[in-house]
Amino acid sequence: MSSIAFLTLAISLGAVLGISLGQIRYRGVGLGIGGVLFAGILVGHLAHQYCGLDIHDESGVLTPSGHILHYVQEFGLILFVYVIGIQVGPSFFSSLRGQGAKLIGLAVLIILGGCGIALALYFAGIVPLDAMIGMYSGAITNTPALGAGTAMIQELAAAFARDTGAVPEGLNPSVVPSAYAMAYPFAVCSLLIVIVMIRIVFRVDIDTAGEEYALAKSGGKPALTSVNIVLKDSNYIGKTIGDIPGVERGVVVCSRLKRGDKLHAPDHHVVLMEGDMLHMVGMPEHLKEAMVIGEPTRDVLTTHGSGLQVRHVILTKNAVLNRTLGELSLDERCGVVVSRVFRSGFQFMPDPHLKLRFGDELNVVGSEENLHKVAEVVGDSKAAINKVAMLPMFIGIGLGILLGSIPISIPGVPAPLKLGIAGGPLIMAIFLARFGDAWSFNVLHWRMPVAALAAFREIGISLFLTIVGISAGASGFWETLTEGPGLMWMGWATLISFIPLCVVGLLAYKFAKINYLVLSGMLAGSYTDPPALAYANGMYKDPEASAIGYATVYPFVMFLRILSPQIMIIIAAAAL
Repeated sequence: MSSIAFLTLAISLGAVLGISLGQIRYRGVGLGIGGVLFAGILVGHLAHQYCGLDIHDESGVLTPSGHILHYVQEFGLILFVYVIGIQVGPSFFSSLRGQGAKLIGLAVLIILGGCGIALALYFAGIVPLDAMIGMYSGAITNTPALGAGTAMIQELAAAFARDTGAVPEGLNPSVVPSAYAMAYPFAVCSLLIVIVMIRIVFRVDIDTAGEEYALAKSGGKPALTSVNIVLKDSNYIGKTIGDIPGVERGVVVCSRLKRGDKLHAPDHHVVLMEGDMLHMVGMPEHLKEAMVIGEPTRDVLTTHGSGLQVRHVILTKNAVLNRTLGELSLDERCGVVVSRVFRSGFQFMPDPHLKLRFGDELNVVGSEENLHKVAEVVGDSKAAINKVAMLPMFIGIGLGILLGSIPISIPGVPAPLKLGIAGGPLIMAIFLARFGDAWSFNVLHWRMPVAALAAFREIGISLFLTIVGISAGASGFWETLTEGPGLMWMGWATLISFIPLCVVGLLAYKFAKINYLVLSGMLAGSYTDPPALAYANGMYKDPEASAIGYATVYPFVMFLRILSPQIMIIIAAAAL
């Protein structure tokens, strides 16, 4: 069997076993996608023992199989974070203006707590410097931190060898990734345990948390509703629909009017008559204003058999994007009424000043002929909305890689900082999802269908976690755990990871009143941990809340996570 076929088989086996393991739940709690990591460790160990799979040669250099696995692992991570960015981009900046500073502050407390515990272990003489850096990087599940710390350990060792002819203990670069491998799997467990523990301690209902997030996102406003009103007030007989309280301010829409036995799709200029029955749409408090014209009725203004239809039409035509509803004038041009606008799962009033985006859905009432006119104006192409635009996707990934490769020099730090292949694509995707259509003059669209988002997200994280596990299992994970200092490293690393998360997580939910789903995403983001994010995303039907929490803190945290091991080495090196 060729190496490509063998490695593909190993990845597939690890993913199958891990996904199956993750589906096992006890009282609603399970590993989720995190099960893939542990299955990968088992597959990697068996492949090394019985099939001769080696990730590194004797000198520590990646073998050809190691290079292949490393590339697929990193590409899976790139795919995962890019799709997350596309998903949260439209809502990211509004969330940042809301509670972004609070979330970032909490993440900084977690980072400081982990650094303090790691340095305390070193200065107490419990672990050497190289193991401390590996444990810390694994405890925060951050591969860029591992790379930055390892590079600085190498530079320090070379400097001592050059100046004194001897390298002090604790500056062995090969120890760093070994300690990282010990710490990483159980750090993931610590993060999952804290997320689950908060849920159990405070008896969090996931559906309620999701509804609270949706309410907060809409500014605390309830969803749009509707009511049927029979005109009774003589003061409004002879006036137009546009004179009704709420309608004149654009906060209430009259989408249907029944006069006698005939149903109409009225415009604002229709003159009202006694006994008219009107179907009004708006927020509950605004509908109360409109009710002064008459009395609510339980009669249903059904369009069945009336010649009118209600249809959702989707904006897919470039000519109408970034234009307002008022500029389109669909009521006058096509003789229809727009009663609602749907965007990213939320309803909006058809405000004339609302700028339209690709994928917006308009709830339109009118005759079949007029609805066809609307569809011609806005596009309404199911093929366009369900198509995965591959050109923007690869442009975005490429730009993200370039962004992540830009070195950021810090005085006194030997290695420049970088956002890396995870931070770069994530940040680029966030900006493209929010501003990309306008930047490309509506030639390119960065939105993805929901099914495509879910597929790319799951494929990416499954590849990443499976190969992280295979690489650890094939690199002596079991031997280091049972015969070396691995068990000790694992125990101390669990403290580094668990204590800051537990303290900050409990305080954030109890006193800072952070939404549980957002908090779960923030905790995952504070460790830049895709497995924990995948777990948090799977708790509720809409993963946006947890993804927003993750993406809000991720860029800032990534910068600090890469910087923190280097600062810790500088502090520790002063005592060597």
